[in-house]
Amino acid sequence: MITDAQTNFVYFSELLQTKPEYSAFCERLTSILDKHKIGYAFLKETNDIWCRDYMPVQVTENKFIEYRYDPDYLQEKKYRKLKTYPDLVCDSIGLKTIKSDLILDGGNVIKWGNKVILTDKIISENSTKYRKSELLSKLELLFEADSIILIPWFRGEIFGHADGMIRFIDDSHVFIDGYYLNCESEFRNKFYKVLKKNKLSPIEFVFDAQKQSNKNWGYLNFLQMNELLLFPQFGIEEDQQALEKIKQAFPDYAEKRQIETLNCNDIIRDGGVLNCISWNIKLRE
Repeated sequence: MITDAQTNFVYFSELLQTKPEYSAFCERLTSILDKHKIGYAFLKETNDIWCRDYMPVQVTENKFIEYRYDPDYLQEKKYRKLKTYPDLVCDSIGLKTIKSDLILDGGNVIKWGNKVILTDKIISENSTKYRKSELLSKLELLFEADSIILIPWFRGEIFGHADGMIRFIDDSHVFIDGYYLNCESEFRNKFYKVLKKNKLSPIEFVFDAQKQSNKNWGYLNFLQMNELLLFPQFGIEEDQQALEKIKQAFPDYAEKRQIETLNCNDIIRDGGVLNCISWNIKLRE
């Protein structure tokens, strides 16, 4: 699969430009992209800024999997206006996709080469149509992956997204958010058992802080591209420690001065950070 580290172009919802509460953030964001000569554009026909969730998953340069974006957390009538229809957005940029009947959020897809990590919420989301074994086979076929890795869904997080829990560093190492170390032992043990079974060595994102901030979960929601790693900051005690961990984990980016920071308080208050608001892909150069 196309990994984040191979991508060279990024899209955002045009709501980042047009909504006043995001305009200053959007200017800071695009100035960094301009500095590094990263191509970007804004998507029309979007009803919220979290385009990671409703945009297709890129498998190869020309293969994009469009799934059913029909999450349970948007089922109530008062939230339906926030639902974006991926086919309308894809049509607006002339993108041809392969349509799948699977219910899925893009924020629940963490990929590296032939591996894909998702929370096991995907099982319950598709249980009326597919048994677990059928679902895994279908995911392997769609994503051209050898390994579909299901980590446990932490029920305290209603979205069931993996991108706030875990991120690949390389083929065999992953960052995991330190929050989950404090969860009940049954959940924690299951989480680590899955990683061990799949030969993934976890590096825990933990901090030495007098008072842990409720924003520090957002660090793993960074944006990674081929020539830029954009890392969130929140003006909290943990910021510098988190940045040092990233520099150590991604020395090539650090040496090339391709790690940039961005204050993300304007968006984390709404429930997401940089990976959530971006859809980065590999375009043929």
